[in-house]
Amino acid sequence: MAGTVKGGEAAASTNKKKYGSNFYAIIGAKGGKKGKTGGFFANRELARKAGQKGGKISRRTKKAVVA
Repeated sequence: MAGTVKGGEAAASTNKKKYGSNFYAIIGAKGGKKGKTGGFFANRELARKAGQKGGKISRRTKKAVVA
């Protein structure tokens, strides 16, 4: 059942039983502590500009204007 929702739920259940209910929190924290670049948090102005660019891009289709 690899690659299915049901298989993912079974794997998560097994991991929690084997390693504890906070298994995913622990591995997430390890990854966060291991990072050295700082990401967007290191440069808040860059993050603001990137969000601004993303917000300007519309995902809606252009509709013909009937006058």
